[in-house]
Amino acid sequence: MEEKFDILNERGEYINKSETREKCHKEGIWHRAVAVFIINKNNQVLLQKRSKSKKMWPDMWDITAGGHVLAGELGFQAAIREVKEELGINVEKKDITIIGESISENIKGDIIDRHFNEYYMINKNIDEKKIKLQEDEVSEVKWIDKDEIIKKIKNNYDGITAKQGCWEYLIKYYEWKEKN
Repeated sequence: MEEKFDILNERGEYINKSETREKCHKEGIWHRAVAVFIINKNNQVLLQKRSKSKKMWPDMWDITAGGHVLAGELGFQAAIREVKEELGINVEKKDITIIGESISENIKGDIIDRHFNEYYMINKNIDEKKIKLQEDEVSEVKWIDKDEIIKKIKNNYDGITAKQGCWEYLIKYYEWKEKN
């Protein structure tokens, strides 16, 4: 069965309709997405490398996990589901914190991807060897130091996906963490 997303208007309000992934991306219909960062005790963030078969940003380093919010689903539920699907990591609502929201528009070929994004943070120590990758989505994972990821973001997304807004919220989180 094809995935369906709740449709939003240009202000991010749910309009009591849902539509297929294909139609949303073909027509540029606004819908919701989540991005999740997992940070360990060493202040490193876990990155995933997108598989070569991905239509957007294939074979590039990306956020820990993320994806679309399915019809009828809340953002935190999608965040929990995506972490489990992509990495085989179990998390609960109490483990996640929302750290921001933004809108984004990415166009590549015949895909018009218009999102209202929610960004989530999870503080958790995870052994990379115990991660079970969803191979059609993720080819590998690695921990990256705070200073290194910030340098990549500030250097025009050097070697990482150009998801504007998303990475900037990671920097904001690191800045907040240093002050508290």
